[in-house]
Amino acid sequence: MEVILKQDVEHLGYKDDVVAVKNGYGRNYLIPQGYAELATLSAKKVLAENLKQRRHKEAKAIEDAQKTADALNGLEVKLIAKVGKGNKLFGSINNSNLSEALAKQGHSIDRKFIQIQGGTVKATGPYTAHIRLHREVNVEFTFEVVGEKA
Repeated sequence: MEVILKQDVEHLGYKDDVVAVKNGYGRNYLIPQGYAELATLSAKKVLAENLKQRRHKEAKAIEDAQKTADALNGLEVKLIAKVGKGNKLFGSINNSNLSEALAKQGHSIDRKFIQIQGGTVKATGPYTAHIRLHREVNVEFTFEVVGEKA
């Protein structure tokens, strides 16, 4: 019996895979639990159409992420923070501060997808952040922290 998996099943396959299983396993466990559905001709056609649409949406998302990555490569961001002796900051700069600065420049990026190398910034100078725009598109972004005397 062939079934189409609705979700990942350990030791069997991943979501949207068409797999062959024994009749009892399919009818008594997979289908009643909602893990799979029968792989009829019409169900296979619907699956093929859904996968085609998903690939198209995925390609569009990757293209948009690549455009944003190209725009970020030419962007210069300077974060201004109050400093004390030895160019140490009062407080720190973190990924949410960088996200806000990028939003002011016109690039809305969620702070969860920004990782500053070394964690939080506690001194002035140039720094690098790793920005994940898509699972396949990542950007190394450089920014500078500039001091403002208290």
